Amino acid sequence: MFNDKVILITGGTGSFGKACTQALLTQYKPRKVIVFSRDEFKQFEMAKRFSTEKHPNLRYFLGDVRDKDRLHRAFNGVDYVIHAAAIKQVPAAEYNPIEAVRTNIMGAANVIEAATDQGVKRVVALSTDKAVSPVNLYGATKLCSDKLMVAGNVYSSDTRFSVVRYGNVMGSRGSVIPLFLSRRETGVLPVTDPDMTRFWITLEDSVAFVLKAFARMGGGEIFVPKLPSTRIGDLVKAIAPECEMRIIGVRPGEKIHEALIMSDENRNTLECDDCYMVLSPFSTWRSPDASPPGAPVSLDFEYNSKTNPWVLSVEELREAIANLDPEGL
Repeated sequence: MFNDKVILITGGTGSFGKACTQALLTQYKPRKVIVFSRDEFKQFEMAKRFSTEKHPNLRYFLGDVRDKDRLHRAFNGVDYVIHAAAIKQVPAAEYNPIEAVRTNIMGAANVIEAATDQGVKRVVALSTDKAVSPVNLYGATKLCSDKLMVAGNVYSSDTRFSVVRYGNVMGSRGSVIPLFLSRRETGVLPVTDPDMTRFWITLEDSVAFVLKAFARMGGGEIFVPKLPSTRIGDLVKAIAPECEMRIIGVRPGEKIHEALIMSDENRNTLECDDCYMVLSPFSTWRSPDASPPGAPVSLDFEYNSKTNPWVLSVEELREAIANLDPEGL
């Protein structure tokens, strides 16, 4: 469905944006792919890998999601938007809270208004497990962003909005994996808590899941992929079993375990083959006569990294890390 379409990625120079750009350019025949971001140096560096000479349908567009006028210009003629721009680092958001609010909340509101005004057909916004029962500002701002996106379907007559929520991305620069890899030669790795658990998804799988959401969305859903969990202690064993673990304790704004679906959401949650769908409490684009896309979950269901039955072994982690794209680290 991306052939002959114009797709714009906000935050397009990040790890996800680069992987998504590669997937769109190699697997489909889009009329145009627009990389929208505020960092000219990152665009310069990305253009070395994805040049407009080699890919004449690729555009680099400087702009900030905080600037509604710039978004209006960028969204002109765009069919689909992938909203990946965000301030994501938990400590940075805790120390600079208003900046996270301006980008993650007001930026999302600007994306919704610009997409609606410009007649964008579909918008998929990226979310995080930290938006579920948030304990840090990053998670709180993403919770607000998700609710804005879901509610965007109420007042838009032509544009559909949905959200994809997943856990830590293995191949991203923001994950703990690059940190452990860079420090294993020191013989000591800083570990918050070896029993801490997290959901994991590869960069390639996150891109594939987001792109698939465009085809399956009706408007207002939060799509949650079925993911494996990992103990941080096992991650250390997979990366550097010879290293000593230096326990530094849980940092401000961190949880021991994360959730992708909380118990309060289970009344609106359906289970599909590869994912869960949290349906909007508002009316959506789905026909009331259409068959449900999945089966309702039980009323005691919660999708938590601690109780998740799918847990990666040390060997599976080691294999997954060996297959990571070094460009993403």
